[in-house]
Amino acid sequence: MVGDFVLADDPFPDPELETEEPPNPLEDDFEDQLREQSENSQGNKNKCDFLGTDKQGRHIFGIYASRFPEKSQLEGFVRQVIKEIEPFVENDYILVYFHQGLKEDNKPSAQFLWNSYKELDRNFRKNLKTLYVVHPTWFIRVIWNFFSPFISDKFRKKLVYISSLDELRQALGLNKLKLPDTICDFDHKLNPSRGRASQPATPNGRPTMQFGVTLKFIVMHSPCLNSIPPIVRKCVDSLSITGVIDTEGIFRRSGNHGEIMALKERVNRGEDVDLSNVNVHVIAGLLKSFLRDLAEPLLTFELYDDVTKFLDWPKEERSRNVTQLIREKLPEENYELFKYIVDFLVRVVDCADLNKMTSSNLAIVFGPNFLWSGRTNTSLEEIAPINAFVDFVLQNHKAIYLIDVNQRTVNVD
Repeated sequence: MVGDFVLADDPFPDPELETEEPPNPLEDDFEDQLREQSENSQGNKNKCDFLGTDKQGRHIFGIYASRFPEKSQLEGFVRQVIKEIEPFVENDYILVYFHQGLKEDNKPSAQFLWNSYKELDRNFRKNLKTLYVVHPTWFIRVIWNFFSPFISDKFRKKLVYISSLDELRQALGLNKLKLPDTICDFDHKLNPSRGRASQPATPNGRPTMQFGVTLKFIVMHSPCLNSIPPIVRKCVDSLSITGVIDTEGIFRRSGNHGEIMALKERVNRGEDVDLSNVNVHVIAGLLKSFLRDLAEPLLTFELYDDVTKFLDWPKEERSRNVTQLIREKLPEENYELFKYIVDFLVRVVDCADLNKMTSSNLAIVFGPNFLWSGRTNTSLEEIAPINAFVDFVLQNHKAIYLIDVNQRTVNVD
């Protein structure tokens, strides 16, 4: 029932649905929660995908209609999706629904969709910034129009229809988006003139650039004290002020996207930007965007396989392994910048009673912005150990950074 209306099992049959047979779907500690989440994801890979983070550092999750089980199992499917993304929805996030592949025998009823919407708690609804619907059919539009009078105006504005994968990449700001072949093939049929998605042009390498280039490039061309890019130092200095660093939801809330983009363009043109009167969430978003825009992640592609094994390491070996990775495998400029940002984030954690940002909350925000795969999308089972790794560093930073970078052991042939 929606309002005073009782919904039939399927009041909106969709002639565009595929009719072929669907496939047969078959403790309070933060690290323990992440391990459980990782194991659950590994055992249920056909539920929800982590697609990465956008330019503001917001997590992006993908749900595929082609992976829906038969109708009798949909309730369990939805519960599993909610369980997988629940650790992330205390922060702003984005959801992408791929409609391609929905079939008559796995299509949810209108009543089921309404009940599922009502079961979402406040964080799921409030912190969802955008719901992208890719390759929508008339069925989706009719359903949405039917529900619109019963959904808040604020939530209605979060829906965005996307007609092509090129449009989706542009909207998300993701250069690489690894998706199932069936979706890519379907998109190519719908948009034959676009061809397969090509890689975006590489930056023109203006010496003033600090966004979208490598850290080494910035260190070579900008006045970096101790390998800290000028814009990073400006952001940290501005956010470290009393009354700013203790802002509730700092790094959790999204800043104005237009303001962030305008600041990035000015920085890349070589302008000396003044952040003194800029909104705290815009500055926080600028810092996250800097990390995400790096041509190679701050923790480097080389460390990806090691870090994603973090939860498999015996607890007594973690301190040694983490220290060894950071001190011995990170290039010097990466080590210095990572240490600088970690030191700042520890100060943010010290104000957690006011800003509500614990080490685990910051790890969820910064994990995917410190490290991602150079090969494919980072999966949910891989993001869990990355976040746990960052949380461990924040909690044990004194032991890890007990010595200065210049005292690190360097192997000389």
